[in-house]
Amino acid sequence: MGFGFVLVDVFTDRPFGGNQLAVFPDAAGIADETMQQLAREFNFSETTFVLPPADPSRTCRVRIFTPRRELPFAGHPTVGTPAMPRHRLAAWLQRRLYHRSPSRQSHVSSLDRSSGTCIGRT
Repeated sequence: MGFGFVLVDVFTDRPFGGNQLAVFPDAAGIADETMQQLAREFNFSETTFVLPPADPSRTCRVRIFTPRRELPFAGHPTVGTPAMPRHRLAAWLQRRLYHRSPSRQSHVSSLDRSSGTCIGRT
């Protein structure tokens, strides 16, 4: 069993700086328990899993896990996950990405792929 993932450095302009984030850009078919085990294995503050959208007007659905539990929302994963296109994320994610949680909705308002800068808005 294997899953593709990419490590992203968020809130920095250099590799190995900022906040680390593991992103699984094609998480369709990964069970909830396996997502939690993968997040525990990485042991980063958060790990994200990109899934097909539940709402067809959206680009995708993002689930955020810490090593201990799933979160409804978190800042650096919400900003870092859509920065993935410069790191080989599928073309369908290059459109506006929405993260929906029970309490709030956020979207990326600006993404500069040349510099890797990603500005989030909640």
